[in-house]
Amino acid sequence: MKRRAIDLSIIDAFVKNGDGGNPAGVVLDAGNLSEADMQAIALKAGLSETAFVSPHAESGFRLDFFTPNRRIAHCGHATIAVFSHMARLGIVGQGETVKHTVDGPRKIIIQGHRAYMEQIAPRYEKSPLWQGISEEDVLASLGITRNDLIAGGEPILVNTGNSFMLIGVRDAAVLSKLRPNRGAVVAISETLNLVGYYVFTPNTPEKGVAATARMFGPRYSIEEEAATGMAAGPLACLLYDRFGLKEDRMVIEQGRFMATPSISEIEVQLKTTGGQITGLMAGGEARPQSKQQIVVQAPIEQAGL
Repeated sequence: MKRRAIDLSIIDAFVKNGDGGNPAGVVLDAGNLSEADMQAIALKAGLSETAFVSPHAESGFRLDFFTPNRRIAHCGHATIAVFSHMARLGIVGQGETVKHTVDGPRKIIIQGHRAYMEQIAPRYEKSPLWQGISEEDVLASLGITRNDLIAGGEPILVNTGNSFMLIGVRDAAVLSKLRPNRGAVVAISETLNLVGYYVFTPNTPEKGVAATARMFGPRYSIEEEAATGMAAGPLACLLYDRFGLKEDRMVIEQGRFMATPSISEIEVQLKTTGGQITGLMAGGEARPQSKQQIVVQAPIEQAGL
């Protein structure tokens, strides 16, 4: 069987002042790739997520997202990477477009080199609705206790398109010293269908930042990543609803406490009606990092055999 080379662009999403960010793989013209192709490319790329872009029959673009080990319905930083990249190439213009995923359409707004993605209104689930998993189980999987939490920071499951367990700790010192038990985090994530844990503190090192966070998603082969737009959105909702931060715009920082720091900045804009969150947009700036080719096996009909 013949082989074919697929062009992969690596784009750093949610950069802060042009630095840091979270690298995402972007493959354009992916309409002829199979599910197996996309999974194989994502595995070889070795990034937390790779996005595959193809035309959509109605409007905008279809996006398929894969981590190194499985498909994921939505990916924030890869979405921002895709549309910022396509704007630089002139494939899309400024203003509004649409991304279509396995979970339906979502609005995209492009402003310069920044892109913003729509997320649905939040849904919260507290223990004991967690199929026998307790708050103590979640804390133990992170190696912390209730003494490490900030007031109101008890674990809560939040979904605005993907499900994350959000946990608020008292300060950056606790956040920096987290050492998750990988097996326990995977087991809980499997049971509750989580992408991962988003651990945060509102006691941030910088002014103008609503919270700084870390994301652990080993179920999806994401040990830790520098920016998670689909988790920053739920966190902004939680800060608004549980912590009384009644702001319609928040900046969430991530990546500061990774083994190799890569500070990212995610802007979340909340839409509210009568004090209730009805929707949100999360976005930021992206920049090109590099290009490479990944070789996959060509299907028989394309190989001409």
